[in-house]
Amino acid sequence: MKIARFSRVGFILAAAGSAVGLGNIWKFPYIAGEYGGGAFVLVYLITVMLIGFSVMIAELLIGYLGRSDAASSFVKISSTHKSFWLAGAIMAMAGLLIMTFYSVVIGWILNYIFVALTSLPASVDEAKSVFTQMIDSSILTQIFFHTVAFVLISAVVARGIKGGIERLNMVLMPLLFVIVGGMFLYALSLDGFSKAVDFMFMPDWSKLNSEAFVTAVGHAFFTLSLGMGALLTYAASLPKNSNLVSNTLIVVALDTGIALVAGLMLFTFLYEYGAEPSSGPGLVFISLPAVFYEMGTIGTVFAVLFFFALAFAGLTSAVSLVEPMVQIGIDKFKMSRLKSSISMGLFFYLIGIVVILSGSSEFKETLTWGGKNLFDWIDFITASIMLPLGGLMMAIFVGFVMRRSQVEAVLKPQLGRFFEIWYFSLRFIAPAALFVVALHLLGVA
Repeated sequence: MKIARFSRVGFILAAAGSAVGLGNIWKFPYIAGEYGGGAFVLVYLITVMLIGFSVMIAELLIGYLGRSDAASSFVKISSTHKSFWLAGAIMAMAGLLIMTFYSVVIGWILNYIFVALTSLPASVDEAKSVFTQMIDSSILTQIFFHTVAFVLISAVVARGIKGGIERLNMVLMPLLFVIVGGMFLYALSLDGFSKAVDFMFMPDWSKLNSEAFVTAVGHAFFTLSLGMGALLTYAASLPKNSNLVSNTLIVVALDTGIALVAGLMLFTFLYEYGAEPSSGPGLVFISLPAVFYEMGTIGTVFAVLFFFALAFAGLTSAVSLVEPMVQIGIDKFKMSRLKSSISMGLFFYLIGIVVILSGSSEFKETLTWGGKNLFDWIDFITASIMLPLGGLMMAIFVGFVMRRSQVEAVLKPQLGRFFEIWYFSLRFIAPAALFVVALHLLGVA
């Protein structure tokens, strides 16, 4: 059977779609300002190149040589270390678990497209009330939009690499760039732009503590969609003689560029209309809707475009989170793509309903343990344990298990004189950094 392959542009857009997710548009700008602005951005860019770049090349290399699902690729490359199939399985399962709450958040965004079209909240207090009511009591509304997200994601994945995932990214990623870029150009004309630049880029070295370094390493790793098996699975469908290094550079540049541009655009709007920056859902679902209302008619247009852009970022990342487990279902369990897509989709969909219930006032107490509800527990387990573990095992596998000659044959012609720097970083710097990040997230360090 002929295996569908990405085109080079298709792969880059799919990989960028996987990396450019919801965290780029609201998390990166806030943590940059919180941890010293330009000082943090500098540390972040260094960690992206030393750690994120190194691990991404390793993940692409495993998929490119393995030509199979996330678990089987490890075994095919090194048959004497068959236990490493577990690394691929953990990575793929992490992505599917993340989808149990990621789909819920995409549902919130789809709902807010309609909020933007009908009645934007007129103040921060009203926006907070709207968001809180949705989480606490609008269970059926959340389930409806979660269902829409499930259907869209499953339908795309069921159509495969060429007909589904590549086609989705070929449409949505350029639209995302156009929307964010257009709003950024408008932001350039506002007085608040200079304040946004100061907030994100003026270095405040006093805020650059050890926690800031850990946060930079963690965000550099997670924002690039590493350790989830997505890029590994995508790389298995790359054409022969693909340049993994240049592809990685383009994806890293797009991911970082979108984060910087989105941050400047968002904080320009906040400062222009006197709103305070806030983190996470508070920025996207509370502060910004009130700001868009203050902007008048153009604010309504921007609100709709912004939530569409968020939805596009969420959907392109979501299909990459599901695809690794779908491919395992096809390769390991001999399922058809349709059956595997529906099975994995139902997994995250049904658990996602329980996640919705865990945030509601009616079921929160029942579905909360140790101070965390189900949403928080899944987020904690994936981010603090599974993703760092997946990244650590990839670095060890390529750095110490694979024969150096295997690695050199593919990457030395592409990296040239920088091969030794990359190889050292992968073997020693990346594992040490990921280990420290995992300890910090677990509360040990």
